[in-house]
Amino acid sequence: MSNNGEVVVRERRRYANVAMASCRRAWFVGQRAQEKIVPASNPFSRMGLRSRAPGQPIRPTPTATWDELVAFRAAAKRLDYRSIATAALLSWEWLQREQHVFGSFDMSHYRPSERPNSVRIVHPKNGEEAWWPLLDETGAPLFPELMDELDEMKKTSLPGLVFRRDHAHRRSVTPLPWITPRKDLRYLRSVVKKIIAAADLRQELSFTSFRHGGFTEGADSDLTDAELRAAGRHRSSRQLPTYAKRTGKQLITATKKRREQRRRALLVRLNADHSSE
Repeated sequence: MSNNGEVVVRERRRYANVAMASCRRAWFVGQRAQEKIVPASNPFSRMGLRSRAPGQPIRPTPTATWDELVAFRAAAKRLDYRSIATAALLSWEWLQREQHVFGSFDMSHYRPSERPNSVRIVHPKNGEEAWWPLLDETGAPLFPELMDELDEMKKTSLPGLVFRRDHAHRRSVTPLPWITPRKDLRYLRSVVKKIIAAADLRQELSFTSFRHGGFTEGADSDLTDAELRAAGRHRSSRQLPTYAKRTGKQLITATKKRREQRRRALLVRLNADHSSE
């Protein structure tokens, strides 16, 4: 009750979220212990829990710049987290969410023998998938830095998920995936924060910031709505307007525009540095 006697109704979201999260974890533990009794489908895993109070605005995800991506990748390699360095570039280039990058991207998706010049991209939310071309019409690589790193990983990595932890785990003789069997990425996010601090970047950045940076780069490169939709695998008219058919040609054109935008931005910085001398 407020000071003037009016009844104030508040939602105790934190209490409800903790209760449902506890139920979800208990179900997972019980299912592992009694697989024949407890069903594998956890009814608490898709509760749609929300921590934001009614009427509270959605906090936007900070968008990273290309220079911040470069600094993040350099710090990740310096700390021997090379898998995260490559994953960040992949998220920027192919506009993929971290759940897909670490939980779905399989080694068999990248340059399989039947399609050696393509990569299979799947949108985890709507199931949309496509084979992205890795070379343009002349045979030149569209993603030279990313392809070099993925090619090297493909030579030595195990079958299954591409991105695995860079450091050995005491309970496993093989590198563990960053994502846990319960689809948890908290450990990964803590490592990402560690890398961000080592790179002396804005603390509000997250792994998702690199995907947002890729979309921003696409907008700055004057990509059409169709090209943005093709790249992001969106199919809802509420996400990007004027839907058009996705084609390999659109993906090639969009990639070339984005790389040209990077080149122009670099020239602007170089000219500004030269003028200040």
